[in-house]
Amino acid sequence: MGSRPIQVSIDEALLERIDRDPEVARRGRSAFLRAAATFYLAAREKREIDLSITAAYRDQAAVMADEVAEFMDVEEWPES
Repeated sequence: MGSRPIQVSIDEALLERIDRDPEVARRGRSAFLRAAATFYLAAREKREIDLSITAAYRDQAAVMADEVAEFMDVEEWPES
């Protein structure tokens, strides 16, 4: 995948923090910012998936409890 130069404005304090990071010294600002953007997007996608799973099961506690009710008082799981 090719790269395309872009222009991004970053406040001075954040830029100083970025420049102090050892990863920036090794790989450069562009690589650091690419990694940071990739990490952010992956974390946001995971958060969105988690929220959708939570929403899907939010009102299902009673149904799920009914599904396992017969096993709740069993001290040992049956052998398969």
